[in-house]
Parts: sequence; structure tokens; C-alpha cells
Amino acid sequence: MNLTEVQLGEEYIVKEILADDEELEGFLFTLGCYSGEPITVVSRKKANCVVAIKDGRYTIDNQLAEVIIV
Repeated sequence: MNLTEVQLGEEYIVKEILADDEELEGFLFTLGCYSGEPITVVSRKKANCVVAIKDGRYTIDNQLAEVIIV
């Protein structure tokens, strides 16, 4: 499942990133979002969600959340 389908506040492990764009994968890597890393969706709104990765919180749009498979 992807990040748009998970329960709020639950910790999940990133299984893979399903992006065709290497620049997008590189961006997620700089945030610490890559295979094997824990990720938590803190809150969700219409167009985006807030995720906790390592020691940071980031707002990502739903299109980006859909390529992160947990």
C-alpha cells in the first residue's frame, strides 16, 4: 500500500519508491525516505500529508505520497 492508504500515527517501513523520475527519487533520498527506513503519516489534508522521517517532519503532496510504498 502507499502512504495515502495508511493509518495516521502508525509507523511503517518503506518498501520501495515507485517513481520513474530519478530526480524525484533523489529528493526523497535527501529527506531520508528510502527502502528500509521507518515513516509515519502524522496528518492528512485534501492535497497533502505531513510525514515524520527520522528526526524531521515534511509536508508532501498526495502524488508524491502515492509513489512511496510501505
